[in-house]
Amino acid sequence: MARALVLEREHVLSIRDIDVPSELGPDDVRVAIHTVGICGSDVHYYTHGHIGPFVVREPMVLGHEASGIVTEIGGGVRHLAVGDRVCMEPGIPDARSRASRMGLYNVDPAVRFWATPPIHGCLTPSVVHPAACTFRLPDSVSFAEGAMVEPLAIGIQAAVKAGLKPGDRCAVTGCGTIGLIVALSALAGGASEVIITDVAPDKLANAARYPGLVPLNVREESLRARLDTLCGADWGADVVFEASGSPHVYDDVLAAVRPGGTVVLVGMPPDKAPFDIVSAQAKEIRIETVFRYANVFDRALDLMASGKIDLKPLIAETFAFEDSVAAFERAAEARATDVKLQIRVGSDTP
Repeated sequence: MARALVLEREHVLSIRDIDVPSELGPDDVRVAIHTVGICGSDVHYYTHGHIGPFVVREPMVLGHEASGIVTEIGGGVRHLAVGDRVCMEPGIPDARSRASRMGLYNVDPAVRFWATPPIHGCLTPSVVHPAACTFRLPDSVSFAEGAMVEPLAIGIQAAVKAGLKPGDRCAVTGCGTIGLIVALSALAGGASEVIITDVAPDKLANAARYPGLVPLNVREESLRARLDTLCGADWGADVVFEASGSPHVYDDVLAAVRPGGTVVLVGMPPDKAPFDIVSAQAKEIRIETVFRYANVFDRALDLMASGKIDLKPLIAETFAFEDSVAAFERAAEARATDVKLQIRVGSDTP
């Protein structure tokens, strides 16, 4: 039994003891959790009880963005040691599956992902995790930043799928946490500048902190009009990343991308959305999709360690583990100024 933040059912959270996997295998590590970020998916399970086909049918421990300290290693582990500060990739694939053998383990139907029903998450003092999915934090990366590597991996995945070229001009629709991280990842991937859109001034103010990001309030000016000024009429952005999840944004996305350009779909609409196929065909655009990430977690960590991507300004507030329920209630408010809320579970020493 372990004390954990448990989603009992829709709108009901508690901190209590619950059975979680604790047996250490030869290729596993035991990690004392230090910091956990609250993701939009965690909040969605709390407020809606499901995401698409993933339905909370029994109590589940939340959390999948985590850092911590290794307290025990399995007999086969060689690259980690007790005392190492680490972050964890939360998806555990089946190495024998066809998807994994192709390098597409993120879309492996058998993947076990923290805090995706029925798999427990990491908002608990200690977890057992495969060493292969556990990464040592450089001295320059704090525990709080370590818990940001997971969302950053989504941005890096999007940049990789975009096939960015040096000097590309990009646009991102949606200035939430993922939109900001996608935009920063595009800059790190070689984009010359990234226009990022939203309707909330506070969200756009977060983007304005970063050189190379150009915030645009689409209530005041259309993305297409701004791109006409920057790129010339009837052209557009080389790459457009859709990160809002709004079902109403696809016409703007298709209008914004240049002929022969690329659209990367990152945001997930809650329901089926209309999509103008003929407009996409008329420009012969390339469409890529993103579902989590694969083979980029170490790249995300290296970019953070090098200082090329700084996510510290995005951390709005950190709550004590005992205040986890209040932290989720705050996250459910979706304040425009709250980019990332985190929960501190443990201390700097195990």
